[in-house]
Amino acid sequence: MWAAVATLVLIVAGIFATLVLSGRVSLAPDVAPEPTPTATIEPVIDTAYDVLVLNATPEAGLATQVKDVLVEAGWSADQVNASEAGTSDFAETTVYYAFPGDEAAAAGVAELLGGARIEQSDFYQPTDDAATEDVDESESAQLTVVIGLDHTDSASEETPVP
Repeated sequence: MWAAVATLVLIVAGIFATLVLSGRVSLAPDVAPEPTPTATIEPVIDTAYDVLVLNATPEAGLATQVKDVLVEAGWSADQVNASEAGTSDFAETTVYYAFPGDEAAAAGVAELLGGARIEQSDFYQPTDDAATEDVDESESAQLTVVIGLDHTDSASEETPVP
């Protein structure tokens, strides 16, 4: 009987030792990795960018208002194209930029607009025009502002408390 118990203890100890040595079981507590600090982007007002402003709300005239803000900040009127978007229910005003190097300029525009969200996306980036072989329009410096419902007059009105 004692021989069977001793054999069982040795087998369990051998299995446990194998698991520890192979790294499948750890006797020490796991150390949580320290989070790496993310680089903060300093907003920059860079008027070298063309800006496309799309009003994605039902409120008329917002694209022109945003264009006026950008022109007052230093962009020329021909650098800022204001238009209506294909939708009128975009939730949050967002400044889109195509390339990582454009993030600071997008943050600058977002700051001008009162803290809009910024997001990297090439969805609004111009496509290359085959008729102009010497210029690649897809590499042009453009930011796109999509005005959301958070930028409308109704979004700034407070709901009365009953």
